[in-house]
Amino acid sequence: MNRVHIKTYGCQMNERDSEAVAAMLRARGYRIVASEDECDVLLLNTCSVRDAAEQKAIGKAGYSAARKRRNPDFILGILGCMAQNRGATLLDRLPDVDLIVGTQKFHRVPDYLDNLRAAREAGIPLGETIVDTAAEAGSQSTIRDHLDGPDTQVCAFVSIQQGCNMNCAFCIVPTTRGDERSRPMDDIVRECEGLVARGTREVTLLGQIVTSYGRRDYAHAAGVSPFVQLLERVHAIPGLERIRFTSPHPRGFREDLAGAFGRLPKLGEYVHLPVQSGSDRILRAMKRPYTRARYLEIVDSLRAAQPAMAFSTDIIVGFPGETEADFEETRSLCEAVDYDMAYIFKYSVRSGTPAAAMPGQVPDQVKEERNRVLLELLRAGSLRRTQALVGTVQEVLVEGPDKTGLRFTGRTRGNRVAVFDAAPRLAGSLVPVEITRASVSTLYGDLVLADAGLQTALAAAPL
Repeated sequence: MNRVHIKTYGCQMNERDSEAVAAMLRARGYRIVASEDECDVLLLNTCSVRDAAEQKAIGKAGYSAARKRRNPDFILGILGCMAQNRGATLLDRLPDVDLIVGTQKFHRVPDYLDNLRAAREAGIPLGETIVDTAAEAGSQSTIRDHLDGPDTQVCAFVSIQQGCNMNCAFCIVPTTRGDERSRPMDDIVRECEGLVARGTREVTLLGQIVTSYGRRDYAHAAGVSPFVQLLERVHAIPGLERIRFTSPHPRGFREDLAGAFGRLPKLGEYVHLPVQSGSDRILRAMKRPYTRARYLEIVDSLRAAQPAMAFSTDIIVGFPGETEADFEETRSLCEAVDYDMAYIFKYSVRSGTPAAAMPGQVPDQVKEERNRVLLELLRAGSLRRTQALVGTVQEVLVEGPDKTGLRFTGRTRGNRVAVFDAAPRLAGSLVPVEITRASVSTLYGDLVLADAGLQTALAAAPL
C-alpha cells in the first residue's frame, strides 16, 4: 500500500512540484515507483493552461478509475492546476477520485495519503473525497525538498516564486496559482548551496513570473532589482557552474538584468522570452504591457550584453480578433528575432478569462494553418542555427546517459542538447565537445581530448 507513481502534465513548475511531493513522500516511508502499473497510489499532477491538457488528465483519471473499481484499495489523486481550477466539480465526471489537492497544498499530500491508507487498513469507509484547494499563507516556501536517490542531480530546479499578478487576458494561471508570493532570499541560497554540496552543478530558478521575484519584499539596491540581487548571490556559490531561470516576463528585462548576462559568467547565454504575439493590437487585447518595438529592444540589449545569446519564446496563434495582418506581424517578428526554439500554441478558450468572452473567435482551421506556418518557419530557423555550430567546440555540462543508454547527453551554455561518447565519471563535468552534425533540436559531437583530465577520466572508465 505504499508504492506511489506520480504522473506530471505541463510545465517545469509542475515537474518541480512533483519532485518535491515525491521527496516528502519518501521521507514519510512511501516508495516512488517508475511504473503506474506497479503502484498502489496514482497521483496525477495536472495542468490547466490549455483545454487539451485538462482533457488529457481527465481521460487518464477516468481510465485509472476502472482499476480502482477492480481494486478498492487502489488510491487515485488529482493534484495541481486542474485540481485548483475545478475543485470538487471534478467529482461530477470522476466520482471515484480519492484526493483533490490544489497548488498551495502540495505539502499536505503525505498527511492525506496517511489518512487514506489508515482508513483502508482499518476497513473504515471514507465517505467523501478529500478536497483541499484553499489558499495557505507561506505555501511558496514548501516546495524545497528534492528527490533523494543514488544518482546525483547534476541539474536541479529551485522554486523561488509562486503565483502571478499580471492578469493576461488569455491566462488562467492567476486563478490556479494565486497572487505573487516570493520565498526568502536566504532560504533560496541555502537550498542552492545544499544542492551543490550534493553534486548539483546547474540550477534553474523557477517562478510563474520569475523576474518579479521579491519586488514587494526587497528594495532595489543601486538600480539592481531583487531578482538580479538573487542571481548575484547564487552566482557566488562555490562549485556551482551554471544558472538558468524560467519563466520570465519581458517587463522584467531592464538594464540590470540584461547587463547580468555580460558580467555573471555562470549565467548561461540562453533566455526564454515569451512574446505571445508580434502585433501591438493583439498585445493590447492580451493585456501584455509592452509593444513589439520594446520587445525587440530587449532582444537587442541581451545580444549586446552577450552576442552568443540563444532565445526561445511562447507564441499564441488565433487569439480572438487576430487578423491575417496581425498574424503577419507575428511571423515577421519570428524572422527578426531568429529564435532557437519556440512553443507555439493554438489559442484555447479558458472559462473565466477575459478572452473567453471576446468577439472574433478565430476558426479552428485558421488556427491550424497559422500554427503550421510558424512551425515550418521556426523549424527551418532552428535547423539553420544548430547547423551553424557544426565544426565549433561547445562547452557542455555532462548530465548522464542519453535515452538509448549508449551515449551521453548534456547541454551547451546556450541550452542546446548535445549527444556524444563519454565516461560515466564525467557526469557533472564541463567538457569541450566538437560538434560534427546537428538536427533541429540536437547537436552531435565528439569530446575534445586535449585536456589531460579528460584523457585520464576516459582511460580509467571505458566508454
